[in-house]
Amino acid sequence: MLGRDPIDNFFQVLNDMTKIKQTLLAAMVGMLLVSGCATEPGKKTAVGAGVGAVIGAATGAIIGHQSGNRDKGALVGGLIGAGVGGAVGNSKEAKEKKAAAPKPPNK
Repeated sequence: MLGRDPIDNFFQVLNDMTKIKQTLLAAMVGMLLVSGCATEPGKKTAVGAGVGAVIGAATGAIIGHQSGNRDKGALVGGLIGAGVGGAVGNSKEAKEKKAAAPKPPNK
């Protein structure tokens, strides 16, 4: 970037920000689609996967941008985030289900 015209640098930064915003928007739309289709019993898993996908895609896009692979970084980050978020949501559901189960009477 050194030696370039400051105006060119400014427009390049704006262009990069627009691409990142588009990636984040696509990830959020995907999250809404996933969480919108969730039924009550699996809602925390679906929401966890959606939130994880958004956070992972954003993180992946930022890291990928540094290496010149923003789109691949967003894709990989989104997939990993969805998996981790879904696992966390599923774990929370299992704990709540276990806590809500009727306990046997004490003898």
